[in-house]
Parts: sequence; C-alpha cells; structure tokens
Amino acid sequence: MQLRHLSMLLALAWMELLFYLSHQPALHTPMLFSAQDKVLHAGVYGLLGHLLLSAQPRPAKGYSGKQVTISVLIASLYGLGDEIHQHFVPGRNSDVLDWIADSVGALRAVTLLAWVDRKRKSAAEVAPR
Repeated sequence: MQLRHLSMLLALAWMELLFYLSHQPALHTPMLFSAQDKVLHAGVYGLLGHLLLSAQPRPAKGYSGKQVTISVLIASLYGLGDEIHQHFVPGRNSDVLDWIADSVGALRAVTLLAWVDRKRKSAAEVAPR
C-alpha cells in the first residue's frame, strides 16, 4: 500500500475519532495550563492537516500551494463542522476560538510539512551523486 493511501485511511480514521470524542457529553482532562484547550485543538487539527497533505500526490518539486490550501481548508471546515456538531451535544458547547485554534494548527502543520518537503527535495537536487 502506498504511503499516501495509508495517510488517507489514517486521516479518515482520525476524523472518525474526533467525531466520536466530540459526541461525548464531557471529556475530563486534567488542566495543566490556561491555554491547554487551544493547544490541544491546534495539535489535533495539525495532525489532521498533515495526514490530508500526505494523502496527496507529491510533485517532484514538493507540495504545491494548492495542495497546502486544500489540506488546510478541509481540516478547517471539518473543525467548523465539529464545533457546530458540539452545539447539539448535551454537556458540550461550540466555541469559535476552538475553531480558530483548529484552523491555525492545521495551517502551521501543513505549511511546515510542505516547507520541509521542498527543502529536502531541493537539497537532494544539489547534492553530489
């Protein structure tokens, strides 16, 4: 199985897990610091964005801006849908700041992955063979 197919399966499984968790009336996590919730949201959706980008074909020069945009957009829209979904779950609430953290997390992770991929490919082109 190609890595990109595995990445797509993992992205779908991750989305399913996120839906399941957001459908729970309450998630009790120990509070370690004040912005923990937002950091968690950014990390969770950063991983989703990473998986979505990795599921796309890799061009010879690295991921394109269009691929980055598509991955971030899908992760962000999924985060928006998740916040809307939580509005209807007893014991949960939706928060626009959570959605912003989701989107920023996806943007940062996807941008970093694309940048590292481009740097690695350009370094391979100039390396002596």
